[in-house]
Amino acid sequence: MNHSASGETGSARLSMSIILRLSVVFIVLCGVIYPLVCTGAAQLLMPTQASGSLLKDDRGITVGSELIGQKFTDPKYFHGRVSSIDYKAEASGSNNYAPSNTDMLLRTQVSIEEWKKNNPDVPANRLPIDLITNSGSGLDPHITPASAKAQIPRISKLTGLSQAELGKLADDYTEGRDWGLFGEPRVNVLKLNLALQKRLNP
Repeated sequence: MNHSASGETGSARLSMSIILRLSVVFIVLCGVIYPLVCTGAAQLLMPTQASGSLLKDDRGITVGSELIGQKFTDPKYFHGRVSSIDYKAEASGSNNYAPSNTDMLLRTQVSIEEWKKNNPDVPANRLPIDLITNSGSGLDPHITPASAKAQIPRISKLTGLSQAELGKLADDYTEGRDWGLFGEPRVNVLKLNLALQKRLNP
C-alpha cells in the first residue's frame, strides 16, 4: 500500500511538473512570441495601417485616423454624417430606431431645418439622405460624393473658393469601389477637409 501510494504521488508530481512546463511554454509562445511576430510583420508589410491609418497635417501633427470620423461644425468645412455617439471613438453603434420612431423623426426634422438655414442655395428636396441619417457605427468617416457636392455652395460663399474648384477637390478625393466591385464611391471627410485647409492656408 505504501509503495502504491508513493508511486501515485510521484506520478501526480510528474504530471503537475509537465503541466506547469507546458503552460509556461504556451504562455511564452502565444502571449509573447506570437504577438511580437505579428506586430513586427504588420509594421514591416503595412506600417501605416498597423499604426492606425493616422493622418497628419502639414506640420506633421497627427489630426486623426482615416478610419474614424470626426465632428466638423465650422460651416466653411465639409460636414460628415450624423453620429449618435458624437464620434466618440471609444464606442460604436447607433440607436437603430425604426423609420416611425418619434425621436428619430424629430432629430431628422431638426437636421433638415438646420440644413435649410445653413444651405439656402440647396433646397431640402435635393438634400442627400446620408447627411441627415445616422451612421450605423457612429464613426463613419465617409459621405457620398453627392453629399460633398451639396455642401459646395455654402463653402464657396464662406471661403471665396469657386464652386468649380471645390467640385474638382471633391472629385479628387472621391474613392471608388473596392476592387472596382464592392461598396459605393465615397469621400473621406477628414482627407477632404485637410485638402481644403491647404487651399485656405497655402
